Amino acid sequence: MRIAVFSTKPYDEHFLLEANRNYNHELIFLEPRLTTKTVTLAEGCPAVCVFVNDELNADVLEKLSEQGTCLIALRAAGFNNVDLVTADRLGMTVVRVPAYSPDAVAEHTVGLMLVLNRKIHRSYARVREGNFALEGLLGFDMHGRTVGVIGTGKIGRIVARILVGFGCHILAYDPYPHAEIEEMGGRYVDLPELLTQSDIITLHVPLTPETHHLINATAISQMKRGVMVINTSRGALLDTEVIIEALKSGQVGYLGLDVYEEESDLFFEDLSNTVIQDDVFARLLTFPNVIVTGHQAFFTETAIRAIAETTLANVSEWERLGGCAAEVTIDLKNVVTTKHQG
Repeated sequence: MRIAVFSTKPYDEHFLLEANRNYNHELIFLEPRLTTKTVTLAEGCPAVCVFVNDELNADVLEKLSEQGTCLIALRAAGFNNVDLVTADRLGMTVVRVPAYSPDAVAEHTVGLMLVLNRKIHRSYARVREGNFALEGLLGFDMHGRTVGVIGTGKIGRIVARILVGFGCHILAYDPYPHAEIEEMGGRYVDLPELLTQSDIITLHVPLTPETHHLINATAISQMKRGVMVINTSRGALLDTEVIIEALKSGQVGYLGLDVYEEESDLFFEDLSNTVIQDDVFARLLTFPNVIVTGHQAFFTETAIRAIAETTLANVSEWERLGGCAAEVTIDLKNVVTTKHQG
């Protein structure tokens, strides 16, 4: 099948070509993001392969459909960037990668906690300048701390398991509890209790209308003063402007982000020779107790290889059978996935 691959980086091309030895699809690699301005690049392609910052709104989907595209292959687990209602109306199939390496994201999540707590980023810069003073680098023992895990799918459960190994107490919130959390000694509570009792809060839920700005002014006001907040899921789970005010007041003591709600014009690009125009994001970078990584939590060799393999397997399955186990469907008001739910 002829596939237009948008948002292509060298590593995408390398691993997709490697995986394609088993499938023999015709891959058209395109560096730009998929938007209304670039959608014509997919003309004549029955399938498009897209990533997290590609735009699949109604206008883009309408144009893709007119051009003959009928399959959207997401090389990601999330599908919040796709207008599923429009895709369903147009008869377009959306498939995703339900799991690639949840360990990769979980390990990065805990890494952000450790770096923020022990101020490793600041120590690294000091030592390179010959400054070996310890003032300002005081951290706390993770052992004995309470960590609130919001969302206990595969990634959330791995994060919890790692933190249990550190001796942390786990509080969890999820509308769909998983027995593994309680088996490891964690406890499910309602969201207000998690917010008020946790020293560290980490987010592992998909972005939906219900979770948009889940961490807002009300939620932050319920948290312990000086709390650590970590987000490696989707940027819009946090109200960034509100959390900046909380950082200024000291209500939030540490913030670790691998995602940002307006990241599409920033992440995955080298902007080191330009002036960042996003004033909110620029303000985040001024805080010494904030670490931002550029949506790299998933970025391990294991994960990228699995994403490439699963993406092309999804396309082949759909081409052969007219359906796919990793298809995303819509059921009236509720978005559901047919299989592979974490």
